[in-house]
Amino acid sequence: MTLDGLKSRHDALLAARYGGMRSVSYDGKTVTYGSDPELAAAIADVERRVAAVEKPGARVMRPYSVKDL
Repeated sequence: MTLDGLKSRHDALLAARYGGMRSVSYDGKTVTYGSDPELAAAIADVERRVAAVEKPGARVMRPYSVKDL
């Protein structure tokens, strides 16, 4: 999924939660969450995905040396 798609899904989830609704519609689909914690978990998941797309994993540098014989 693209960054724009993730952000639009995030906005839809937040609007539903702040509006007191448990049903969210995006991309022609409607999802109904059973409780507020499920909706909060969906929001957290989308936020993690956005963060992963915006900031790729840290680069790991591993120094090594070679002894000349």
